[in-house]
Amino acid sequence: MLIMASMTANAQEVKLSGTILGSNATQAKNAFDGKTSTYFQGEYYTASPQSLYYGRNWVGLDLGEAHVITKVGIAARLNYESSCLFAVVQGANKADFSDALPITMLKTQPTIGTTTYLDVDVSRGFRYVRVVATNSRGYFSEIEFYGTPGKGDDTKFYQITNLPTVSFNTPGMAQIKSKDDKHPGSFVAIISQNGTNLLVDTLAQMKGRGNGSWTFNKKPFQIKFNKKQQPLDAPAKAKKWTLINNYGDRTLMRNKVAFDISREAGMKYTPYCTFVDVIYNGEYEGAYQLCDQVEVNPGRVEVTEMTPEDIAGEELSGGYFIEIDAYANQEISWFKSNKGIPVTIKSPKDDEIVSQQSAYIKDFFNKMETALWSSNFTDPETGYRKYLDLESFLRYFIVCELDGNLDSFWSTYMWMDRGDNMLHVGPVWDIDLGFQNYGSPNPVNNLSDFLYTHKDASKADGMEAFVSRIIKQDAGAKELLSETWSRLRKYGNFNYEYFEQRIDEYVATLTESQTLNFQRWPILNMSVQKGQKVFGSYEGEINNLKTFLEGRFTKLDQLIGLRDVSAIDDIAQDEDSNAPSELFDLQGRRVDSASPMPGIYIRRTGSKAEKIVVR
Repeated sequence: MLIMASMTANAQEVKLSGTILGSNATQAKNAFDGKTSTYFQGEYYTASPQSLYYGRNWVGLDLGEAHVITKVGIAARLNYESSCLFAVVQGANKADFSDALPITMLKTQPTIGTTTYLDVDVSRGFRYVRVVATNSRGYFSEIEFYGTPGKGDDTKFYQITNLPTVSFNTPGMAQIKSKDDKHPGSFVAIISQNGTNLLVDTLAQMKGRGNGSWTFNKKPFQIKFNKKQQPLDAPAKAKKWTLINNYGDRTLMRNKVAFDISREAGMKYTPYCTFVDVIYNGEYEGAYQLCDQVEVNPGRVEVTEMTPEDIAGEELSGGYFIEIDAYANQEISWFKSNKGIPVTIKSPKDDEIVSQQSAYIKDFFNKMETALWSSNFTDPETGYRKYLDLESFLRYFIVCELDGNLDSFWSTYMWMDRGDNMLHVGPVWDIDLGFQNYGSPNPVNNLSDFLYTHKDASKADGMEAFVSRIIKQDAGAKELLSETWSRLRKYGNFNYEYFEQRIDEYVATLTESQTLNFQRWPILNMSVQKGQKVFGSYEGEINNLKTFLEGRFTKLDQLIGLRDVSAIDDIAQDEDSNAPSELFDLQGRRVDSASPMPGIYIRRTGSKAEKIVVR
């Protein structure tokens, strides 16, 4: 059906006409007939009880040529106003809307009996425009598009909030039905910098991801770009990126705060993470985090990538990336250690690893395990420290106990580089159950022992004994743990006040996004996992996180023990008065002395160490 254009009272604006389109073709005309008594009603799909729609119900126009859209009017069917909330308006230049971009969104429920007008500030022109119902059948009474002819330019696009917007369309708007359901040829757009920056990949692959998180109504996803990208100033340039759904984390920031703790604890690698809003096949999905895919890659786990030809000598020694993983038996490349610990081999990848490599890393892990349970396990020459980097293990342990992650030893990553012959622990990952986000144990800070020992802490087979052998039975490890904790606590930002400030900054950043998210997913009064307590408001959830973290510092001061330590390890006497100076931060990490950032540092010259301030 073709409808004619008409001028509005404002001579600068034209109400646009075109060929009517819609997911329900027989009813699409009702949204453009000028009658509030008729309405568009999309179809009801029940292919999955957890996701019924995903871009299936929409109505729009083929304008015949590109137009820059300036305004959109949306009126709802009487008494069905709530069904129009979060309606997403898209523009496209392909008839199948495969290249559709969001141009605005209805963030408030329409008023009964009126048309809600949304101003559009997008500079690109589109031939095809539509309104997509989010998780509803639509019930649009009237739709109006206004604009001017022209292809426009790419100077301005639409962001839902102050956060970057990630919008993706699968081919044919197909639903992603499982964590392994791959959709190559997807259109992915990341809009940032107040709409002035657009990253697009028309040949990306979208798939599901996660284990427990995939069971939620709000789904997590993996993006695999057609070529390596560095979105939103991320440190790594890579193809694979994750969209973390945070459904079970009502603060929407537990991973982000835990990663801050990891960085301040001096972990070798901490995953990149930033807040975003997500649109999936034209439907608003809420607040997410765009994060690294934890994998071997420059800027991520930086070990030598092996080839199938690396089967002997030093080439066979690495690099390897493994995960102690309670879900390992669901993976392709995995083994069970002699003590029954399940281990997934993440790199070399499933389709590239050869038998010599899988045998090598399994044998190495078993050697470490055997040494750990030997009678002389603390001997630095023959004990477990010959195979396991104790410092990285202890820093990982500190981060996990501080953030109260119930899953710390359900999933534990380790890596080993070529010629290194030592397993290093990290990175930390998947902290949605951290910071007292569960019913038991509660409160964690009333426990007389570390969290990992509690019966309700999730642990892969054999891992509680593995950790206790080091933390409780190796006197040298206990001493080093206390020294490391004390050094972190005494120098730098490893204190509650610093992380409280970061939390407050994230609250401010998430203000609009979290408000919309919990309208889309009204779970602030629901316990959705592990018997978590309900606080009834976003402010209550944040206060719970803060209360836990403040008490956790105090508790770990008691459990680990504070001692008097210097900022850097003791150094050997150096009689050379002309020795060059070295600069360290307050966590003992070497810093480029040529161009340090403002802050407090330790300068070491020969045997002399002194604290300095760089302004």
